[in-house]
Amino acid sequence: MHTAAPVPGSAGTPSPDWPARTATLLEEVRARSPLVQCITNTVVQNVTANVLLALGASAAMVDVTTEAGPFARVADALLVNTGTPHPEPRAASVEAATAAVEARTPWVLDPVAVGSLPVRTALAHDLLALRPTVLRGNASEVLALLGAADGGRGVDSTAATDEARTAALRASDGRLVGAVAVSGPVDLLVAPGTGVVRVANGTPLLTRITGGGCALGAVIAAFAAVTPDDPGAAAVAGTVVHTVAAELAARDAGGPGTFQPLLLDRLASLTPDDVVRVARVTTESAPSPGTEPAATTAGVRP
Repeated sequence: MHTAAPVPGSAGTPSPDWPARTATLLEEVRARSPLVQCITNTVVQNVTANVLLALGASAAMVDVTTEAGPFARVADALLVNTGTPHPEPRAASVEAATAAVEARTPWVLDPVAVGSLPVRTALAHDLLALRPTVLRGNASEVLALLGAADGGRGVDSTAATDEARTAALRASDGRLVGAVAVSGPVDLLVAPGTGVVRVANGTPLLTRITGGGCALGAVIAAFAAVTPDDPGAAAVAGTVVHTVAAELAARDAGGPGTFQPLLLDRLASLTPDDVVRVARVTTESAPSPGTEPAATTAGVRP
């Protein structure tokens, strides 16, 4: 596991300017073009690869045994998504995650539809035991994997994002994961040092296309590649970039059919100034026992 290093926003230091920091990290992703290995579900492979390419990263769908582990050692980051857990990708995902931990390759776990479905739920628990750099999912998925609920309705969450706050804090504070990214109408990001961050960007159209959330896991993995010792920064920056691009794309979209290609265009054309101008981020310091965290807000509504 890549343990989070102390970052601005920890106790006794000012909260970071997340829009500005995200803008800087976006430039770094594009400059480095990290190679992200994706073991993801068959429904979203094309979308995931295209989102990474539009962002400025590179994608490799290496999901067969005997290749997945060696590739994870040379990739810049790894995404494991449990959406279609066929036998060989299941074995390949454990092989790759094990190798990533040994090689200190940052990796993201996206436990799609865990809870009531036994195969993927067992797989996700095996992967969680390997301590992912970032755990990303909707509130029902996160709660189910962390043992606090039974899961949602397939890939749809039946829990509000903030319901996962306590479980996410416990998982990250206990170093079960480096950071937790809970997707919803307002995204919730939690990591040691980072505290609790909420990102209020996005569009309902992300829920009307295939792969809107799954692609976010890949974007976070790309940012983890350039912040390997700061999972919280990867979770926040990846979420901000993905949701800001989606929000801007939605302004010109006539519906889901036009939104999907426009999302790729916006990811490709997104500038650091766009991020600073549009991002709406609220930050809390990590709570101390018996205290209520104070919130600060960065970014303005466009």
